[in-house]
Amino acid sequence: MLTPDILNALKQYTNDMTKTVTLVLQTGEHAKRNELKEMLSQFASISDKIVVEERDDAGRFRSPVTFGLDVDGKSTGIVFSGVPGGHEFNSFVLAVLQSGGVKLKLDESIQKMIKKVASPLKFQVYVSLSCHACPDVVQAMNQFALLNGNIEAEMIDGSVYPELVEENGIQGVPTVFMNGKVFATGQIDTAKLIDKLGELQPEMYAASNDAETLALQDVTVIGGGPAGVAAAIYSARKGLKVTIVADRFGGQVKDTMGIENLISVPKTTGPKLTNSLMDHLNDYEVTMREHLRVDKIEKGEIKRLTLTSGEVIETKTIIIATGANWRELGVPGEKEYIGNGVAYCPHCDGPFYKGKDVAVIGGGNSGVEAALDLAGIVKSVTVFEFLPELKADQVLIDQINARDNISVIKNAQTKEILAANGKVNAIEYIDRASSEVHQQALEGVFVQIGLVPNSEVLKGVVDLTQYGEVIINEKGQTSEEGIFACGDVTTVPYKQIVVAMGEGSKASLAAYDYLLMNQTSSKSESATAAA
Repeated sequence: MLTPDILNALKQYTNDMTKTVTLVLQTGEHAKRNELKEMLSQFASISDKIVVEERDDAGRFRSPVTFGLDVDGKSTGIVFSGVPGGHEFNSFVLAVLQSGGVKLKLDESIQKMIKKVASPLKFQVYVSLSCHACPDVVQAMNQFALLNGNIEAEMIDGSVYPELVEENGIQGVPTVFMNGKVFATGQIDTAKLIDKLGELQPEMYAASNDAETLALQDVTVIGGGPAGVAAAIYSARKGLKVTIVADRFGGQVKDTMGIENLISVPKTTGPKLTNSLMDHLNDYEVTMREHLRVDKIEKGEIKRLTLTSGEVIETKTIIIATGANWRELGVPGEKEYIGNGVAYCPHCDGPFYKGKDVAVIGGGNSGVEAALDLAGIVKSVTVFEFLPELKADQVLIDQINARDNISVIKNAQTKEILAANGKVNAIEYIDRASSEVHQQALEGVFVQIGLVPNSEVLKGVVDLTQYGEVIINEKGQTSEEGIFACGDVTTVPYKQIVVAMGEGSKASLAAYDYLLMNQTSSKSESATAAA
């Protein structure tokens, strides 16, 4: 199951463990139990600080294919129900290492906040092993459990527990339950999980009183996608004091499974590219604030940024690279049935619609790529395009034309997403050519209609277009002196990875020029005053 190469690669990571971790496996019979037991035994063989113990603890564990992590005879609060393979293997490895004393990946300010939670919280994260967004949620919850004894975190593989999926009406992953009630559904990053937790546990924010104070920064980059990382690297290479604030590194790129237009890289995936971006960023002295967002920006010669943790950063310049999020349809039934037939990530939620009829709303590259991905899983895909023709690249259009189970309806305006018994069962649309209203029976709707800029915090700070894009000039300068912007949040027309990287680099160079000119100006004024 675990090859010698994998085991040898993992062995070096256990060297930093300071505590012994016991993998406690529930006794009993189950079709998947032998597979799980073999995996745990193989993994334990790489270090004398990892032990496997079989024990009957029915009050704690869900079934014989459930195991938990104990340290010093006490539960860490971390439980895995299912075999954590696929994308969840990393979640398992990190849980063991971090339980054993390896440093957590959460920012110190966030750790202080989580430690303030006073109420008992039991989280259950339903996942699919093919879901690339699920591990972020599982890993965040596991770290929460390690930080606070009041928190428990259980990963549940929906394919192993289909009865629970059916009982809870789950049609998308990740789906998070807290104390038996839905806490979050669909793709959600750690920053948003912390926000939602903070709404229920306001005592968390008492941690802001002892927040770390940084020295005055030359450049603070807001956003951790390709544009933001490029801006931070270029700034650091100039010898500047740089901080980058990101709710998650990689941004939208992290959710893209197929990338074939990054020049010099014939083919890669979003997660791989994100790892490469972070490897490059880690080569430089850049202060990172991850899983946090900027709550407030105060303008001036020295700008002040207040983070969601309460920390305040003072900086001479700002580079905005906050990117964009999926645009919503804004029709009845969309928000109401997210996770119950409405989805935005075909890679994450596609497996739940195996053998079913689904729709993709949007005929651009994202929509057509989603249709192609889904076609190999579902019974049929119907692409609904608002315009008279598809907007996708011809090479993609040729591919969907070659698929027997993909059809296209053009000039279609989505009117409403319909449901019965809480589950999507049809879409209602208007034929824009005839104005006739039609319904099409289906069981899932994947929305792929483009992006909306993440610029809410920028209102009143810099000039925005009516669509919320930051208005910039050819150097990335905004309407506010010393504030620059780049990437998908701006008026640059082409939302492409390679363009974002170039724009981030350009904004950094412009910020550097601005700092040089201001330094010269300040020195000249000082010399004149002294004379």
